[in-house]
Amino acid sequence: MHANGETVLLAGATGDTGRRVLDRLSRTPYRVRALARDEGRHDRLRRLGADEVVVGDLLEPADAVRVAEGADTVITCVGSTPRAVLTAAEADLVDGRGNVQLLDAAVATGASRFVMESSLGVGEDRASWMARAFRLAIPTVLRAKARAEAAIRDSGLAYTILRPGVLTGGPASDDVQAAEAGTGLWGAVPRADVARLLVASLATPRAENRTLEVVRNPLLRSRAEPIDWRSP
Repeated sequence: MHANGETVLLAGATGDTGRRVLDRLSRTPYRVRALARDEGRHDRLRRLGADEVVVGDLLEPADAVRVAEGADTVITCVGSTPRAVLTAAEADLVDGRGNVQLLDAAVATGASRFVMESSLGVGEDRASWMARAFRLAIPTVLRAKARAEAAIRDSGLAYTILRPGVLTGGPASDDVQAAEAGTGLWGAVPRADVARLLVASLATPRAENRTLEVVRNPLLRSRAEPIDWRSP
């Protein structure tokens, strides 16, 4: 186990997508470090497959550095709670500031890759009706994610950013469409499929240094790229 010696830090491990990512990572050769905001999640994350659980708040720069120390790759699935969106200043949302501070810590501590779960509608994306709807519904969250995306692309690290459509439950379908941001994909997508692709991006050359829309919509297969997603 852990023959490749690499450590993957998973931020947002207690969330709906993060738990699925953790399950996927637990079946790879990577050593998995899961980040939680409180000690009470420690035992559960270990049961779900984490080799190590660290407790920290990404809105605290010192915590970000501490949890990133020694990680080769970072996968972040963090997202603001509805309460935070309503009560926190836009500049303090974990989608933006938290991810940027985690990125800065990853660069400072020598990580080589950064993978982020983002969203349709980020930045100037108005290519589909769904992207436009997201921009109307959650503008502060998308602006925060846009800042994080821009920082990732400028960081010098190898990266993959996935922008899923409407996230749903249920099992992975293994039939999803992915294409460059701005292509105009729209639709729902199981969180399990997003988790699968986040982990697969670590071993998929065509996903490196890309920002990709991800949906499950067979009507749009002609717009999708034939990416050979590989399991680590």
